[in-house]
Amino acid sequence: MNNPGDPKLASVRRSFRLLTDSERQASLERSLTHWVPDQDIWIFGYGSLVWRPEFNFSERRLAVLHGYHRALCLWSRVNRGTPEQPGLVFGLDLGGSCKGMAFRIAASEVPETLKALWKREMPSGAYLPKWLNCRTRAGHIQALAFIMDRHTDAYVNSLSKDQLVAIVQRAHGHYGPCTEYVLETAQALKHAGIRDRKLEAMVLHLQSSIARNS
Repeated sequence: MNNPGDPKLASVRRSFRLLTDSERQASLERSLTHWVPDQDIWIFGYGSLVWRPEFNFSERRLAVLHGYHRALCLWSRVNRGTPEQPGLVFGLDLGGSCKGMAFRIAASEVPETLKALWKREMPSGAYLPKWLNCRTRAGHIQALAFIMDRHTDAYVNSLSKDQLVAIVQRAHGHYGPCTEYVLETAQALKHAGIRDRKLEAMVLHLQSSIARNS
């Protein structure tokens, strides 16, 4: 189990740095390099965006993204944790596939929507925003997705189920408890008809741990 002296946590604490406003804006502008201003865009949600998008959308579709899978692989030191007590949030890690939700954003709302989305999703630049092909029942679309940057110190993929649960239970950040984040995401995926067996097994383990400690 991770503890205050764990080298993984010590490393992520030392490396923590928020992007400046200008760095975040530059990242956003790079992602919009090939956007035509009168065209709608799609955003692929796989974590909290599924249940708390916080932006207007004109259409929503179930979508499958190949080449990446949903994983609790990103230390959260702002939204669901702190630099001293980081939590974990979902990232799209290499391999497999991911079922999620694609949101269509009207062209007129793209600039303001993405500005707010970058502030939410890119506090430290641990994600790599990419335009990727997604499959939906109505056809293929290209959607903006936030991919895990494996080269950042915020990336982690070597935690056991017990470690994941312990970290999630104790972390709390700007948007609330990490436990809420994981449970709400799992519930939203279930309501959308999306099966994620690895997450479902982890949630059962988390709920059992919560019950034992209540």
